[in-house]
Amino acid sequence: MSGTSQDPRAALRERQGPGARYDSPHAPARELARARLGTAYIARCLDQLTDAQLDGPSLLPGWTRRHLVAHVGYNARALSRLVEWAGTGIETPMYASPAQRDAEIQRGATLPARALRSLFAHSATHLDVEWRDLPGPAWDARVRTAQGRMVPARETAWMRTREVWMHAVDLDSGARVGDFPPDLLGELLADVLRAWERRGERADLTLAPRGGEPVVVGSGGPTVTGTPSALVRWLTGRGTYGVTSDSDGLPVVPRWF
Repeated sequence: MSGTSQDPRAALRERQGPGARYDSPHAPARELARARLGTAYIARCLDQLTDAQLDGPSLLPGWTRRHLVAHVGYNARALSRLVEWAGTGIETPMYASPAQRDAEIQRGATLPARALRSLFAHSATHLDVEWRDLPGPAWDARVRTAQGRMVPARETAWMRTREVWMHAVDLDSGARVGDFPPDLLGELLADVLRAWERRGERADLTLAPRGGEPVVVGSGGPTVTGTPSALVRWLTGRGTYGVTSDSDGLPVVPRWF
């Protein structure tokens, strides 16, 4: 037995051979790890549902679980187009139009259950391959989101992260915001506040997460208290359970998206 040791990652790559794909060293490793963990999380939630249960309502008003699964699948395809744009320099928008996006989801919801599950799985794999094949410099190439923002391609990892984690809860098959990693909860809270700021929508309140530091929003105001997961659930429009205010009722806050 040799007395020298080999880096475990290098050893794994040697065993996998030259055909294996790896992320660029310039890729956003933490964000990609969160997105992939979230994809596995929502996949488990989907696997817990029978085909008949896909016809039931999701937690999103007006959408069945079928609509939600179709949306998550087509979101992966849309993000793949942005990654392709970054890699080739050829503009490929997420969607041709909001109407096209909505029609795609409506059609996807009518797929046979097996095809709908395949849409989810194959589109997630396709996106992962696009991420793994994207060369280092392309991660900073600018692409346009469905909201019209120009962002570096590396932001696609965060865009996918919030989709899969939050929509796992919306499937209503047992997932809870309280299951999310603590650092992800902090990022989601910050994302909500950034969305308000980008749209110029004002909110004046103080968020007081239990066990954490208060966050003053705007000029401050009513103090809203809850666990980090309860505050994220409320701020993302998923209910008020576990959230309290020191004023008469919870303040009205802008939407997340």
